Amino acid sequence: MNTLRVAMIGYGFMGAAHSQGWRTAPRVFDLPAEPEMAVLVGRNADAVAAAAHKWGWAESATDWREVVARDDIDVVDIVTPGDSHAEIAIAALEAGKHVLCEKPLANTVAEAEAMAEAAERAAAKGIRAMVGFTYRRVPAVTFLRNLIAEGAVGTVNQVRASYRQDWLVDPDMPLAWRLQKEHAGSGALGDIGAHAIDLAQFVTGLNLEKVSGTIDTIVKERPLLDSGSGLSGTAGVGKGKVTVDDIAIFTGRFESGALASFEASRFATGRKNALQIEVSGDKGALAFDLEDLNSVQLYDRTAPSDRQGFRKILVTEAEHPYVSGWWPAGHMLGYEHGFSHQVKDLVEGIVAGTDPHPTFADGLRVQRVLDAVERSSDNDSAWTRVAADVPAQVR
Repeated sequence: MNTLRVAMIGYGFMGAAHSQGWRTAPRVFDLPAEPEMAVLVGRNADAVAAAAHKWGWAESATDWREVVARDDIDVVDIVTPGDSHAEIAIAALEAGKHVLCEKPLANTVAEAEAMAEAAERAAAKGIRAMVGFTYRRVPAVTFLRNLIAEGAVGTVNQVRASYRQDWLVDPDMPLAWRLQKEHAGSGALGDIGAHAIDLAQFVTGLNLEKVSGTIDTIVKERPLLDSGSGLSGTAGVGKGKVTVDDIAIFTGRFESGALASFEASRFATGRKNALQIEVSGDKGALAFDLEDLNSVQLYDRTAPSDRQGFRKILVTEAEHPYVSGWWPAGHMLGYEHGFSHQVKDLVEGIVAGTDPHPTFADGLRVQRVLDAVERSSDNDSAWTRVAADVPAQVR
């Protein structure tokens, strides 16, 4: 295999980020196959053609079904709103295409289950599927996970995870698709809370077993959207109802018995993109903050008492995950680099015939946690069990 021809469906904020990954990864890492940015797909012919030219795609198209059916496409990258993930991903997998799908995997557990089952069937034929929880691929996060696996914190007793932004504090921010349940599935909970959930399960190696939570919508009506780009937009005439949550706060218990606390908010004034996690154990603690993404904080409880305290580790050495392909030590990486690392892992998995993480099964596990939080909130925040994984052969 010398070339993997890629079709990307969607061209919004995530389209720009994924394009950066596809464009840059083969120029930084020695990949076992060359990704070729073959075609970009969107509904507006002029807009998608302009995006394709800007980002480096060879051609553009407006019918994703035709593109998925093409014999010259090997990989389908899905960066559309959540309401179309299941249909596109299942069609692509059944057409024999490898699939990368943005998070959260779907808008409902039923959709995510169907996608995971389709991925399982495809895997038996050598077809790979991966979910875009890209923050796993920040070198400091992968390093933090490795340190926990090596026993740096000992037995995990407690996890604190939050993802806080403030782009909705202004009540005049218009009603974009992320604020409409029929398109997004949920609000802060699914959009950014899913990252906190995945990060907590990824770095600890533990799965959440039950949750107790509350979700709320602070601004219930917003101006209708006239035009938008990324997380910003211009208001049009009239107002519409916000049908998703603005904030979600919940606790969880891992299968090990350890407790966790979570917060997902798009009303955290002053917090622009603050994904934070702290893992406390009987031998130490580790902490990470996306707004300082080139470092982790380590507390070693086994050190002499007069030398204890959190210390900062700069994760820019060649020995750290992914870093050897980039710059000399101390030369910082940024938000966009995770998307190149995502491409690296996906391409290597495809060529090696192994499932690159996170799999659709991992995405389904996060979807079940999201569902349990919503059910808990609807039931006076009662403790609610996360649906267990059930092998397909016994369903």
